[in-house]
Amino acid sequence: MIWQQVYDPFHNMWISTALAAVPVLVMLVSLGFLHIKAHIAAGLGLLAAVAVAVLAYGMPLAMAGNAAFYGALTGLLPIGWIVLTIIFLQQLAEGNGSFKVLQASLSGSAFFEGAAGFGTPVAVTAGILIGLGFSPLAASGLSLIANTAPVAFGALGTPVITLAKVHGYDLMAVTAMIGRQLPFFSLLVPFWLIWAFAGRKAMWEIWPAILVTGLSFAIPQYLV
Repeated sequence: MIWQQVYDPFHNMWISTALAAVPVLVMLVSLGFLHIKAHIAAGLGLLAAVAVAVLAYGMPLAMAGNAAFYGALTGLLPIGWIVLTIIFLQQLAEGNGSFKVLQASLSGSAFFEGAAGFGTPVAVTAGILIGLGFSPLAASGLSLIANTAPVAFGALGTPVITLAKVHGYDLMAVTAMIGRQLPFFSLLVPFWLIWAFAGRKAMWEIWPAILVTGLSFAIPQYLV
């Protein structure tokens, strides 16, 4: 069965965009406002996505079901498998004491992003910050800011590999271009992080150390 997707079925950008956002909004409202359990909220978002695809975009029901099943398998393997293995790796590192090295490193979050991705670094580092006395909101916010520049190569390069496959690009060319763009953000993020944590005055007081931190990550990222 061949089905050609129409991105603007109502010939109105705003209506089509609003409909495409419905599944995401359903899941976010379920989690943030209705306080529904995560797996139930995800199921509601999936049902909303199938309904929008079939009713608004004209996708055949059987094809929508197959796409949902394929997406579930993709979420389980490799995404779920990668996250599971990094949890095992964290437990092993904690068991032999080497996890303290990651905690003290400048790029501990980037290590978890590269090895696991999918929000794992935020969960790990936020938990560490909460244990150090940070409020949950501050811990999650700072962890999200820090986990910005490494994301493109997260989960063993899954985002880059997916982008290259979907559009038929050369993988090494895409990797090289991303490697040229990200160092600027890698240099900016440490300044932003300290500004958000301690304010602009404190940031300028230690700007040489922040600059060294940013360059120590940005330069290898560009060269590699």
